[in-house]
Amino acid sequence: MAIGLSKSRYCKGVQCPKILWMDKHMPEEAVDTASEAILANGTRVGELARGYFGDYSEVEYSDDKKAMCQRTQELIEAGAETIAEASFSIDGLYCAVDILRRNGDGWDIIEVKSSTEVKAIYVDDMAFQNYVLTRCGLNVKRVFNMHLDNSYVFHVSLDIQGLFAVEDYTDACKSRYDEVANNVVAFRAYAEQVEEPEQKIGVYCWDPYECAYCQHCWKDVPEQSVFNIHRLKKHKKFEYYHKGIVTFEDIIRKTPHLSEKQWRQVETAFYHKPDEIDRGAIREFLKTLSYPIYHLDFETFQMAVPEWEGCKPYGQIPFQYSLHIEYADGRLDHREFLAKEGTDPRRALAERLCADIPENVCSMAYNMKFEKEVIMSLADTYSDLAEHLMNIHKNMHDLMIPFQSQAWYSEAMQGSYSIKYVLPALCPDDPELDYHNLDQIHNGGEAMNAFPAMASLPPDEVEKLRANLLKYCGLDTYAMVKVLEKLREVAE
Repeated sequence: MAIGLSKSRYCKGVQCPKILWMDKHMPEEAVDTASEAILANGTRVGELARGYFGDYSEVEYSDDKKAMCQRTQELIEAGAETIAEASFSIDGLYCAVDILRRNGDGWDIIEVKSSTEVKAIYVDDMAFQNYVLTRCGLNVKRVFNMHLDNSYVFHVSLDIQGLFAVEDYTDACKSRYDEVANNVVAFRAYAEQVEEPEQKIGVYCWDPYECAYCQHCWKDVPEQSVFNIHRLKKHKKFEYYHKGIVTFEDIIRKTPHLSEKQWRQVETAFYHKPDEIDRGAIREFLKTLSYPIYHLDFETFQMAVPEWEGCKPYGQIPFQYSLHIEYADGRLDHREFLAKEGTDPRRALAERLCADIPENVCSMAYNMKFEKEVIMSLADTYSDLAEHLMNIHKNMHDLMIPFQSQAWYSEAMQGSYSIKYVLPALCPDDPELDYHNLDQIHNGGEAMNAFPAMASLPPDEVEKLRANLLKYCGLDTYAMVKVLEKLREVAE
């Protein structure tokens, strides 16, 4: 029997048909790549979008897709104007339309996405829905994509009409009718193969979504390969790979076009060259600093649907910072802030930051662009604190500069100047500086997801998570102190 195709499975086939084969024959090889935060955002946005056109009828979710399709027909026959999760099935093809809206003697499809833009794969998704509904006998008049409008700013209360942008993709979807029909046949034939099909790895392993079978398909790619070259564009990596330029030895032998810094990465790793240190450049950097130095790191999170004054969809909202104050005699003072869960953290954080960092002192961040953007956003929001905040902004220095310029380069940095590579390269085997030794929170992504999640957790779990968030963020700024210490040592 031919495999069933839903709109999500059809889109998997568009990305790479081998995903469908793996789902059918080797599902145990899948690694879960779904983010709970992304799924939660999708659910929240989808629920809000249903009210965009006013009252609506909803087809309740069921594992019994036939029952969902029957309920949809009942609502259509009863004269429903707007139906959420309207479900249709024909010849093993199934789709649930986010919003189906009556338009004269026909219907409009409205596909809802929690992103702020329309990606190419969304058009494939909508084209499949148009194909299925048309085959089911519906007169599809228009096809729209509804997504979050990134220019929307929350004021007083949520404005659903302002939150969403609705774009017409009718022509693009209807023109793909035959393409969808051909794809359905091709995807089914591909998935029915008995032997595992050969499929070259490509950009589609991550684009538009990270594939759950990457570990399986990439198992023969060596640990050190062209894919490890820092800041080499993905399409170039695959171009070289498919030309047989795979290992660092291949690169040395065939000399593809790389930047000077990329060649340094390859040659340093292949020949195991010692660290290259430009002490003069490091001294010049150190001369720009003055004591005390305020080492600062923010943690932020994003809301798909803004809930607080002045916030935009997916705007960075700071909820925590760590501050290590380093004095000329080597003394350290640590201060920190972590907002109360479930509250708008910005005002309290901004006030505490101004209290903790005086004006006209030397502040420091690692990759300061992010910290400066957060500070500027706070200054734009709170005019009474703006002068002090912008003074901190003006006096900020970037600890990343000596490593970005490769004034100090080590094989262990693997071509990167991220602190997650620089720190272990400069301070190897120090358990105090090992992020793997932390509990629960090991990186910014986990911190970002933790703060909004705490609002719905029991008190004991909140207490534990808060403690671990503080440890993680504290390590970020302590790491900066240790990196700066190493710079001073080599400069001397």
